[in-house]
Amino acid sequence: MTARTDKPVSRAATSRKAAAAEAVRRGPARTATYFDTDGLIVIDRVAERFGLSKAQLADTMGVSPETFHRAARAKAPKTQGRVTEMIEIVARVSDWAGGEKQALAWYRAEPLPAFGGRTAESLVKDGKAAALRDWLDHVATGGFA
Repeated sequence: MTARTDKPVSRAATSRKAAAAEAVRRGPARTATYFDTDGLIVIDRVAERFGLSKAQLADTMGVSPETFHRAARAKAPKTQGRVTEMIEIVARVSDWAGGEKQALAWYRAEPLPAFGGRTAESLVKDGKAAALRDWLDHVATGGFA
């Protein structure tokens, strides 16, 4: 039964919520492989894992390709924040999409009606990653897309 009503919770709703919670729990394990011992994301690992060149990864993240030519710029808070947001979102949808590469394709190309047809990539580039994560949480718990 739900807290707000006397109606029993359906098995399908419980199953969806359990699957969403499991995907969220597995997310950190997926993303941990990208970090070095200092807690920074290693850009080479990300590019290799997704089968992208550094220039393609920079474009996907919305930063200049020259950003990755200097270690200091690759370790800058803005760069690290942007790549972290991208990885978190891709990890979150990888189970739904059928894998990480499919999730990256979704991230880059799938228009999201809830955001006026914008892609996840464009939302992250514009600093709207928090809104996107909130929407993904809503969908994961059975909300309307």
